[in-house]
Amino acid sequence: MAKTKSAYFCQSCGYESAKWLGKCPSCNEWNTFVEEVIEKAAAKVPSWKTNTGMERANKPNKVDHIQSITEERTLTGDKELDRVLGGGLVAGSVILIGGEPGIGKSTLMLQLALNIPGKKILYVSGEESEQQIKMRAERITDKPEADCYILTETSTQNIFKQLEALEPDIVIVDSIQTLHSAHIESTPGSVSQVRECTAELLRFAKETDTPVFLIGHITKDGTIAGPKILEHMVDTVLQFEGDRHHVYRILRAIKNRFGAAAELGIYAMHNSGLRQVSNPSEILLSQREEELSGIAISATLEGARPMLIETQALVSAAAYGTPQRSSNGFDTKRMNMLLAVLEKRCGFRLSTRDVFLNIAGGIKVEDPAIDLAIMVAIISSHEEISISSKICFAAEVGLSGEIRAVSRIEQRIMEAEKLGFERIFISNYNKKGLVTERYKIEITAVSKIEDVFSILFG
Repeated sequence: MAKTKSAYFCQSCGYESAKWLGKCPSCNEWNTFVEEVIEKAAAKVPSWKTNTGMERANKPNKVDHIQSITEERTLTGDKELDRVLGGGLVAGSVILIGGEPGIGKSTLMLQLALNIPGKKILYVSGEESEQQIKMRAERITDKPEADCYILTETSTQNIFKQLEALEPDIVIVDSIQTLHSAHIESTPGSVSQVRECTAELLRFAKETDTPVFLIGHITKDGTIAGPKILEHMVDTVLQFEGDRHHVYRILRAIKNRFGAAAELGIYAMHNSGLRQVSNPSEILLSQREEELSGIAISATLEGARPMLIETQALVSAAAYGTPQRSSNGFDTKRMNMLLAVLEKRCGFRLSTRDVFLNIAGGIKVEDPAIDLAIMVAIISSHEEISISSKICFAAEVGLSGEIRAVSRIEQRIMEAEKLGFERIFISNYNKKGLVTERYKIEITAVSKIEDVFSILFG
């Protein structure tokens, strides 16, 4: 008989303890430890192998003696997903996709399974029946591919038997929290079960060079449940974001061992599934018939993709004495810093005013290049003076009110010119080495925030 023992796991971060603790020493959460019975397998044999012989132990090699190989990628047919993955699927990679319930994770993965040409794909579902998946497949596409196989199973041992018989090129698991392994005596979805099932799939992916997609649930605070252990084990972590009441969805890379971790893909949810949005600037800019105050356009970058977004500000008198500071899609602490710069350097009295900020389109932006647009939108609302819809901004603002340079300014200028903007404000330091004659758009270089306000507001 295999030796059995129990341990206590934090359901928030996965910290393991030999005894119960009131407060987790890792994540500082209270009353999160749950006892789980763990059965250690007597023989450490990968559960997906039925016949294993003597395996040779690995030996250390000098780095210059290791043979380098070219990284071959498989295109999925989804340009947005390929961009976020860094150019396509890498053999043997394990990709975790998290998102709120109903956001479209299963739809995205089923579309992937039905549309990759020339690949045999196994879609493992522990949440839905074959008939439910068939109904979704008929809604997504009129001609489901014959190379997509559906397996409704939750036992990893049975799944690996089917993997050996089918030998698929890509495996999709929906979801990792529903699987359970016979090596662990605990309920599906517990920390030990999720960790063991992921480890088994990870060994399978690395030893067979088969890409594996894992769909993961998220907790109430937005992190992937299971918990952070999953993010450390897999190669790539993708977050599927968006408001279920709106059309657009954003696929964002949080971690990527095979590409940049700052890329994002944008989709539009329709009755027939998710559709790729090739030009996100058009959806992030509202179509206005007249000029309105409190709106400014900023040229930002998400990974390698330039986008123009609309920043909206509303400044009003504080009704209850204490002014409110609220932002949607932008860091509130950074907004407070920009308000302090306006108060100190420019003389605008905003300490008794409510300030509300919104990034149109429902996206979250961390690029400091939108600082100037945010400050202009705030003053536009404060002074009730509209900004022309043909003007955009791309600059960071320092605490002393100086306009700082931002990266890849050429891409930002080209995107603004392509969308028909007539003028862009940039930092004076960005103008060094920039051939302005190449662009039809008027480039205005400024060094201080006061210069911007004197040009726009007189």
